[in-house]
Amino acid sequence: MIELRPFNTLGSANHGWLDAHHHFSFASYRDPERVNWGSLRVWNDDTIAPGTGFPTHPHSDMEIITYVRKGAITHRDSMGNEGRTEAGDVQVMSAGNGVKHSEYNREDEETEIFQIWIIPDERGGAPTWGAKSFPKGDRAGQLVTLAASTANDEDRAAGALPIRADARVLGATISAGESVTYTPGSADRHLYLVPATGKVRIDDVEASARDGVAITQLGEVTITALEDSEIVLVDAA
Repeated sequence: MIELRPFNTLGSANHGWLDAHHHFSFASYRDPERVNWGSLRVWNDDTIAPGTGFPTHPHSDMEIITYVRKGAITHRDSMGNEGRTEAGDVQVMSAGNGVKHSEYNREDEETEIFQIWIIPDERGGAPTWGAKSFPKGDRAGQLVTLAASTANDEDRAAGALPIRADARVLGATISAGESVTYTPGSADRHLYLVPATGKVRIDDVEASARDGVAITQLGEVTITALEDSEIVLVDAA
């Protein structure tokens, strides 16, 4: 099954400082057909104005992955962590039994992010935070795992950020006419693909930048770039 979810069908809210688009039910956007996709609970497409951001607020029992598409985001949390994550890089926060954090755009330009929430395998545990650079050149023509289950030794050894969920977050940059193939561990996995830029085709489904593609019951997925494209893919239980 492959379901295209065009960008113009997503939930949205423009707060002035924040222009948010929701692939799944979030805040005031409610759609019983788009509550989650397996353990993937949230995929927000956020544009944050310069000098603004999310003030300190709490989370618990959620794996929160931030993929920066443009600009940079500055993180601070109640664990004492602080860091600036730039375009193309990724930060991960395991909220565990509770953490407070803020996320600000301290740049002179808009910051664009994908914020991805995945339900953890177990509740509780001490919260953690980490960030890492994933150069786009290293992802040229291939899918690179950006974040993965702490139980996935191969991905962790390759440098993926750890998450406490049976899931993987992958990224690739694909030149027009090129393809990448992904094989999930089983056909009942829930895959969700969003092109950050460009346009891609999966079987006979074409997805433009910021569209969502929900995929399941496929043994192998081939993604062909119709334009130079940057893609993010989540493989969740």
